[in-house]
Amino acid sequence: MIKVSGVNKNIKGAKILKDINLDLYEGRVYGFQGRNGSGKTMLFRAIAGLITVDSGEVIVNDLKLDNKYFAEDLGLLLENPSFLKDLSGYENLEMIASLRNVIGKDRIEEILKLVGLYEAKDKDFGKYSLGMKQRLAIGQAIMEYPKILMLDEPTNAIDEEGIVVLKKIIKEEKAKGTIVLLASHEKEIIEECADEVFVMKEGEIVDSFDIERG
Repeated sequence: MIKVSGVNKNIKGAKILKDINLDLYEGRVYGFQGRNGSGKTMLFRAIAGLITVDSGEVIVNDLKLDNKYFAEDLGLLLENPSFLKDLSGYENLEMIASLRNVIGKDRIEEILKLVGLYEAKDKDFGKYSLGMKQRLAIGQAIMEYPKILMLDEPTNAIDEEGIVVLKKIIKEEKAKGTIVLLASHEKEIIEECADEVFVMKEGEIVDSFDIERG
């Protein structure tokens, strides 16, 4: 479970997050909508423990996040994906996987196949198209079986085939009991995948609603 209580964040005198309150549960997909600058990315950073908040608290599985503790078992795609350009797609994932050693070669190859990059696994990341880079970023976010998956604008530069794959991934993660947070300008993917939607404007959650399934 993720619990966000009375979270506020100011940067250079500007209120970036204003009194955010959320209760997020496993096996559900939460969509976040709003224009650029509405606070979606900053909220994701706060929930991931990448920034400290000025007031309020973020609790993930009974652990309060601060500058000493980060969210565990987290898969994250945040803003523009960045990898080492002189390493191949496979080598980049292999290097990231070596930090925790919870997956091996077979899982990396499985992920590359899943996101449609297996044929390009030995190609340098620097020679990847924008869409390929985004696919690799999605792959790294899910490869270590996260219990929390945060995807910030995952459809950027992705073609229609890639969006179909992304939707499949989100639905599979939900079925595994993962908490999925999805920020996107694409209403279609939010409406098809999310169980509950939060609308953000100027750092506030101004509306929320459940999506009814037929």
